[in-house]
Amino acid sequence: MIMRFLSRSMALALTVVVPLLVSSGAFAQEKSMTPLSGGIPIIEGIKPLESGAAAPDFAVKDTEGKAFNFGEEKGKAPSILVFWSIFCEPCRVEMPIVQRLHEKYRDALTVLAVALDGEPLKNSIVGFVKQEGYTFRVLIDELDEKEMFKVADPFGVGGTPTIFLVDRAGKVTFARIGRFKEEDLEKAIQSALKK
Repeated sequence: MIMRFLSRSMALALTVVVPLLVSSGAFAQEKSMTPLSGGIPIIEGIKPLESGAAAPDFAVKDTEGKAFNFGEEKGKAPSILVFWSIFCEPCRVEMPIVQRLHEKYRDALTVLAVALDGEPLKNSIVGFVKQEGYTFRVLIDELDEKEMFKVADPFGVGGTPTIFLVDRAGKVTFARIGRFKEEDLEKAIQSALKK
């Protein structure tokens, strides 16, 4: 099970790492084999949730081993869900933005970072989060009995970073794969807070 999980999570991480190696010349003969979508590679055939879609419920544990149930949290406050990996360079650029927004809207917004690296890399995830000083809650995605991610697959995550804003009614109001502008996400947050 651990190897299958690592294979699954590494596939998402490699959608970022392999194209970086290709573009840097490490695999020059394969350059034409790895088209990028908006600068961020994605796994083909996976369609992310769009604005207006109902956000699926899920239950996983955080980095401290505490259970988290998204269905129980909906309705309390709008939520940001950012799907990321410790192997994802674009994630390292986006996560400080998520931290700034978490600090700014701490009392009105729930920020959840869903790590796709899984339980086998929990110590590395915890170390990275501590090193970077992130204070939002970090959840660890896991595979179900069908070897599907419990959180990422229902949301249609095919690459990292992917970010969703879910309003109090449980509807997706902002969805982006890859890099996003802080001001665009902040506008969406302010709109969600007014509802």
